[in-house]
Amino acid sequence: MERSSVTALALVTGATPLRGESALFEEMLGGWRRQQLSRRLGASLIGGRERTVRRFQAFTGDWPWGWRAEDLERWVAASSWAHSTVRAYQGAVAAFCAYVTDPRYGWVAECEQRVGARPSQICHEDNMVAHVADYEGRPARRPLTRAECQALFDAADDRAQRLAASGRKGWLTAFRDATLLKVTYGWGLRCREVTMLDLTDFSANPAAPQLGGLGVCHVRFGKAMRGSAPRRRAVASVMPWAVEALEEYLVEVRPRFDGADPVAVWPTERGARISTRSVDDRFALYRAAAGLPVELSVHCLRHSYVSHLIEDGVDPLFVQQQVGHSWASTTAIYTSIGADAKNQMLRSALARAFGADTAGG
Repeated sequence: MERSSVTALALVTGATPLRGESALFEEMLGGWRRQQLSRRLGASLIGGRERTVRRFQAFTGDWPWGWRAEDLERWVAASSWAHSTVRAYQGAVAAFCAYVTDPRYGWVAECEQRVGARPSQICHEDNMVAHVADYEGRPARRPLTRAECQALFDAADDRAQRLAASGRKGWLTAFRDATLLKVTYGWGLRCREVTMLDLTDFSANPAAPQLGGLGVCHVRFGKAMRGSAPRRRAVASVMPWAVEALEEYLVEVRPRFDGADPVAVWPTERGARISTRSVDDRFALYRAAAGLPVELSVHCLRHSYVSHLIEDGVDPLFVQQQVGHSWASTTAIYTSIGADAKNQMLRSALARAFGADTAGG
């Protein structure tokens, strides 16, 4: 296979690489990137995979044609990553190795010619994490109780009120943060879903006219499936108090952000759209102020939304559609029913059972 033209395209015109091994590695990554783009995989997925492969290369101190299976095993054994993270990292390395060892791309012959060695697939069934459990997150991650949710929102509200009363700078962003957390919980959104909301993503719901123009939240950046485009869904507003909080923010606070992105619901003081990293940081601040466990994350608010609706007797199928899960088993993973709700369900089940026995007698 003739690769001189490919090499010329992969390298900067007129530049002479200091090390041929590094240049070859970059060509491999460039070809792998194009392969993934041809499959229409998302930029974030491709970027994450490439960063993982670069991290693995840095760990080994060697190039792909020198990697061995035991290198992967040492890399994982030396880490404290969550189960799901390990599986994702191993999957990225396996996908890269599969690409560079595929004879259709000619990298094996190219490596033999240029460095005198050939890459191999170092990932196999016996050294990769098996996907045997539906939930692979950290065990300490869980839904917040209703009291914990209230404590979190109170901590955020208190900070916004203190800053506003003192006339100090930052009260606008504090009010924004407090509302963002309530919206994340009130509509069961993922972190990226809430940060990407636009003003036009809310509309009226004919079935709930009392909620005005905030009866439905149209999520346009839902979690993609296997590299597909972001999935969309419409989330019906079911918590009127969250609607009131959002309406207050949109009417009284958001217009005060000078030079803000004209459509973003959550602008920063510099006018840009808030980032997911910033949301994580703000959540950590209010979590600490509320005295909540450090294991809790923004995503736990989504788990809380599911659990609390199920506790309130909402149809599980409706909850599944609200959060955009393809399978009921996924929604079940998110669900953690409190002791009071379990006792209430038990009493209801016993009442039906004894009632049936009495009627039969």
